[in-house]
Amino acid sequence: MNERNRNTPSVRGGGRKVLAMFGAMVLIALTLYASRDTLPPTPVSAAEDAKDKKPLAPAPRAVDAANAFLDSLDDKQRKQATLDYGSEKKPNWSNLPVTFVPRNGVKLGDLTKEQRDKAMGVIAAVLSKDGYQKVIDIMDGDQKLTEGKGGKGGGKGGDKGPMFGKDLYYLAIFGTPSEAKPWMVQFGGHHLGVNVTVVGKTFVLTPTHTGAQPAAFKRGEMEVRPLGRENDTAFKLMDALDEKQRKQAIIGERPTGELLLGPGRDGKTIEPKGIKGSALTADQQALLLDVIGAWVNIVESDAAAARLAAIKEKIGETYFAWSGPTEKGKAAYFRVQGPAVVIEYAPQGGTDHIHTVIRNPEDDYGVGSSKK
Repeated sequence: MNERNRNTPSVRGGGRKVLAMFGAMVLIALTLYASRDTLPPTPVSAAEDAKDKKPLAPAPRAVDAANAFLDSLDDKQRKQATLDYGSEKKPNWSNLPVTFVPRNGVKLGDLTKEQRDKAMGVIAAVLSKDGYQKVIDIMDGDQKLTEGKGGKGGGKGGDKGPMFGKDLYYLAIFGTPSEAKPWMVQFGGHHLGVNVTVVGKTFVLTPTHTGAQPAAFKRGEMEVRPLGRENDTAFKLMDALDEKQRKQAIIGERPTGELLLGPGRDGKTIEPKGIKGSALTADQQALLLDVIGAWVNIVESDAAAARLAAIKEKIGETYFAWSGPTEKGKAAYFRVQGPAVVIEYAPQGGTDHIHTVIRNPEDDYGVGSSKK
């Protein structure tokens, strides 16, 4: 404070001066609060929000969220948002900007705030808390690409419009939301393609693409790394391997930049390579499960736990392969491949642009679960 403000105010004028100072402080505080780059709260279904009601189980909660979203749409929007469960358009997900690969469903940027909140409520209902956070982080990272490129929704897309930004994500519902019959939620845009098939109590995450660009950014004072856990757990496993095991795991000196089973490659197969889980110690197998969990735990928590337990039973038949340098902080490709899971992590020329995919050769789009 300056010398004037340290002087004791007069009795009559002091009250007015104090009130004026207090009002100014409040105005500044409110301005700072409104300007924060805050994370939107996880949407909560109406059933959960009621204090006198017991929270719904995962499947009914997902059905309620999907129906609340669909009920908020007009006829034209609802027609855009809904597709037949058996539609051949399911593979229309991608890591590319939507100007390059059109997506199924209705665009977030075309929705009102209420409709948009309900759309995100659907995503929150089929994912875990951490999975929903990852989606928000990927979208916020994509928004960062707009900075210096024309502002909101920026990025040069020519005559097709902007390429990047949180408005350019689409939500589609395949089939009729049901607690018994299978249906699917598809959500994505640039660097995100989430496919969750709901079959009763089972939530099938595969196939799903997660990516990041930038790989790290600031939200206020906090550093955000959308795929940080994926990267860190893999390097931790590599550090735990002895020299002989590393030679088995490493399949190339340079990182592979392509997802061999990425978007547009449904039904493709690749040869298992690397070190087999049976050649790992119990502690190393646990580290391999941590790597797998970074993806599996994106989906609804109960379903994720069941999925990890099933993968653990076959961890001895699951391979871990590495291509590129092993020093932490370097760009490296790695792959996990087992009887019921394939995961790929592919840096795009460096550490700041990452593509990943998770698949289940036995259950992509819930094909296997739907037959049970």
